[in-house]
Amino acid sequence: MTGRHHLFIPGPSALPDDVMRAMDRPTIDHRGPAFQALAHDVQDGLRWIFGCAGPVVTYPASGSGAWEAALVNTLSPGDHVLMYESGQFASLWAEIAGRLSLNAEILPGDWRRGAEAQRIEDRLRADPGHKIRAVCVVHNETSTGCTADIPAIRAAIDAAGHPALLMVDTISSLGSIPYRADDWGVDVTVGGSQKGLMLPPGISFNALGPKALEAAKTATLPRSYWAWEPVIRMNADGFFPYTPATNTLFGLRAALAMMRAEGLEAIFARHRRLARATRAAATAWGLELQCAVPSEYSAALTALRVPEGASADRLRQVALASFDLSLGNGLGKLADRVFRIGHLGHLNDLSLISALAGVEMSLGLADIAHQRGGVAAAMGVMAEAQRQGEPA
Repeated sequence: MTGRHHLFIPGPSALPDDVMRAMDRPTIDHRGPAFQALAHDVQDGLRWIFGCAGPVVTYPASGSGAWEAALVNTLSPGDHVLMYESGQFASLWAEIAGRLSLNAEILPGDWRRGAEAQRIEDRLRADPGHKIRAVCVVHNETSTGCTADIPAIRAAIDAAGHPALLMVDTISSLGSIPYRADDWGVDVTVGGSQKGLMLPPGISFNALGPKALEAAKTATLPRSYWAWEPVIRMNADGFFPYTPATNTLFGLRAALAMMRAEGLEAIFARHRRLARATRAAATAWGLELQCAVPSEYSAALTALRVPEGASADRLRQVALASFDLSLGNGLGKLADRVFRIGHLGHLNDLSLISALAGVEMSLGLADIAHQRGGVAAAMGVMAEAQRQGEPA
């Protein structure tokens, strides 16, 4: 097809030209002074985006690698970890814990809301012997479009008087939804490159608080590649104990520079506006949101349920074949029941309108019951935001 592919899955997200140009260069010596300067720049920028003063460990890996690193650096075989089942990615994190010989207890959820602070507090109060060593939650569940109130979960752990570590997955929220690791009392934050940071997949992060660093001193799960200590030690001088993803780090420096120029508050406001517009379109179409709690609606993506008997995968096939538009599929128990619109990263109002127009046309071509007017409703949200003086 002519023109650019319309990538509106909830990550990997579209790459800005500045990021692609930054990566399009000859590989440099990762033991030389040019790389050393790059590494220091990136470390400073990562602490800014995570909202932390401590180290941020970077891995040439997907987010799954960063999940594993968070666990093996802080825990020992047989340790009890509490996972909240907010969706597919929370479930996958629990599976990794089980494979690592951890006792992964899952608080079941209905995949229609984020992790609930009160339920976590109640479970921790029922653990007077403090056998639970860590609480693991997903900030923004990519499979459902629901967010969790991380400050409330931190308060719940404290109210229970429990010493468990708090680990948070921000893979689809970092750089799109407000997040402050230190202010919110998070011990380990897991992040990834390919969503709000506007990079290709392939690098991931652990942002570390003091309690996590202390836990690493006594943890006995095997670790070598994933070990924090060698990375932290060599990062202090601007280097890595293994070959880093050099060109992706050049892209990361460019992405962080773009984000600093726009400003975090403007970035978050833009994502909230795009999310409001998408939800307005869904309402006009008569489609139900997967997230059932308005206060937990994601600003990074929206998951929409198709009517009973309809196929979300058929809709996605039509959108791709007819309009070169990629939409996110339903994952796990939501397979073929939902489709997901990513509205995160390098994105503006007119770009989103093109995707919503593609969805509206595809709904008709796929013979899925709906009402027209979703695009007009979204445009109304955007126009009103402009009248109110929101940043573009």
